[in-house]
Amino acid sequence: MDIVGLIIQLIAGAVGGNVAGKANAKFDMGGAGNSIVGAIGGVVLGQIVERLTGGAVTAEQAAAATQGLDIAAILSSLIGGGAGGAVLSAIVGALKNR
Repeated sequence: MDIVGLIIQLIAGAVGGNVAGKANAKFDMGGAGNSIVGAIGGVVLGQIVERLTGGAVTAEQAAAATQGLDIAAILSSLIGGGAGGAVLSAIVGALKNR
């Protein structure tokens, strides 16, 4: 797990969580709640997507890859993180507000 991918997943998850929370009042847990739950969901699904797409590498490979950031890895982290954040925020928000 490289730190850049993890940071991207955290931020994308927080954004996805806030989008899901504001899209439907049943899912909204407030700004901080949406961001925290979204960031957690972003990292979880982001890591799953990274593993499935072959983004998981050893420490030596990650060090060699940081010479130039791979756009496919960045997009994978953004999409997986955003989707994970939105999904987990919607689930937790729906359970909390029922």
